[in-house]
Amino acid sequence: MLDPYTLAVIFGTFFLAGTVKGVIGLGLPTISLALLTVAFDLTTAMALLLVPSFATNLWQALVGGNGVAIARRLWPFLLMATVCVWAGAAALTRVDLDLLSALLGLLLMLYAAFGLGGMRLTIAPPREAWAGALIGATNGVLTGMTGSFVVPGVMFLQAIGLPRDMLIQAMGMLFTVSTLALGVALGANDLLTTDNGLMSASGVLPAVIGMTVGQQIRHHLSEELFRRVFFGALLVLGIYIAAGALAGVF
Repeated sequence: MLDPYTLAVIFGTFFLAGTVKGVIGLGLPTISLALLTVAFDLTTAMALLLVPSFATNLWQALVGGNGVAIARRLWPFLLMATVCVWAGAAALTRVDLDLLSALLGLLLMLYAAFGLGGMRLTIAPPREAWAGALIGATNGVLTGMTGSFVVPGVMFLQAIGLPRDMLIQAMGMLFTVSTLALGVALGANDLLTTDNGLMSASGVLPAVIGMTVGQQIRHHLSEELFRRVFFGALLVLGIYIAAGALAGVF
């Protein structure tokens, strides 16, 4: 049975992360991983995000009517982002978790800096296939090592100029296949327990409630303002996680 502290952390984390996703369409895996890493070790945090992330992102991946077109266009990217999770997850049993936590902090800081700075890469159509495969492989390895799905995958999806609806659905597809691959990889490395699975499942309801609240907030709050608050908070969390992890190393 879960203790009250663990339940409070899980419910609070996924309610907040779901609210963020409800407002801006992304951020549940990122914000939940960042917060859970503060309360638990990295591998536990990665396991806890699996069920809520899969449940919310599968819906996002299926809605929009562009699934077939996205799969045909981005299959090299999605394939490499999926299969390379295995390579990254192998590091979880071989590399100091403090170092991997520090890497997660740095990735969050990079993502936040890009968001706050309004920076955006551009990839021309002739380069899209090979760049997608390369970036997908990088994204997969980093997902396996840190549990973060967004860097550099989301930057790639923005760089190829997808229309807004296709971009949101493509992010849902990336996050869904990444979540599945991460779950399989954690299980293969004996890092996914029954207790962690049950704790992860308990995060689905607060995540859904949070998304509902976030969708209501979206009608009353400037999306640009919320993005700045979101990325600012993510930057602070990234700095905190990286500093704490590096302190444990040195």
